[in-house]
Amino acid sequence: MKSTTRVFAAVAAAAVALGTVATIAAPAQAAKKIKIAFVMGAINDPFFNAMKVGATAEAKAQGVDLLWKGDAEYSAATQLPVVKNVIATLSKGDGLVLIPTDGAALQASNDQAAKKGIVVANVDTQVANLSKVLIQITGDNADGGAKAAAAIANAIGYKAGSKYDVVIGLTSATATTNVARLEGFKAAVAKSYPGLNIVDTAYSASNPQTADTNVAGWLTKFPNLKGIFAIDGTNASGAAAALQAKGLVGKIALVGYDAYPANVALIKSGVFTALIAQDPAAEARLAVKTIVANIKKGTKPAKKQVVIPNVALTSATSAADLAKYTYKTN
Repeated sequence: MKSTTRVFAAVAAAAVALGTVATIAAPAQAAKKIKIAFVMGAINDPFFNAMKVGATAEAKAQGVDLLWKGDAEYSAATQLPVVKNVIATLSKGDGLVLIPTDGAALQASNDQAAKKGIVVANVDTQVANLSKVLIQITGDNADGGAKAAAAIANAIGYKAGSKYDVVIGLTSATATTNVARLEGFKAAVAKSYPGLNIVDTAYSASNPQTADTNVAGWLTKFPNLKGIFAIDGTNASGAAAALQAKGLVGKIALVGYDAYPANVALIKSGVFTALIAQDPAAEARLAVKTIVANIKKGTKPAKKQVVIPNVALTSATSAADLAKYTYKTN
């Protein structure tokens, strides 16, 4: 009986020892790697490509995975299913940088992501209610619109008491950046250049070919047209193409937004009177850095809304500054 007891005790001791060894030998479970998704409209837009350069660099520095998602078309209808799929892919403790094509239409998706435990930032554009957003980052859009009005007035030799027909090309009536730039332009006109007569506006859905068509139509409809404000990069590209095709370079003041490499090259040749340059790479870097700090340490940004200044590029801008502010797209 004692012998049997000794056997059972030995077996039990061996089992405990083996269990201890197994516990020691089992590898520690790897920590979950953070994923951060960027979702925008018009994924081929050089502005967003420049943003991707900044986001990719910061994601690598922070040791997180970056998911870059969007549709070729700039619309809520095409962006909503992309956002839905991204939210399904992400989990609690991941991040979402949303660039809403329509602040109202994307509000529910924005809030759904936050409810799931995904840390959300808005960059460039924004949803209407930012209560579920960690940080919102954009350029100074109202100031950009005001700079555009001043550049057109200066180029056409504006004189008080005279009237000058101008048109404005936009991507969307709901993109908050477009709205703010338009408001900034109109405010500057009302305050300082009341003779600038806005005779029409048109939308391109971030398609330069549509913008080209819009401008071609204006050139026929308004034979005394003096100025064009192309409120974002794709409209600027389309407007530039239309003026060159009609042989009207230097005869109509063209002020565009965004320092696409191809458009910056057209400043010296007089196609553009001015380009309003943003810093999309800086916006993207800050978004990634802020989200990661919040996920890892619970850190909240000093400011919920961050506005990054714009720069007006003209023929008087130095070659060094033109190179500095031109968007790097790869």
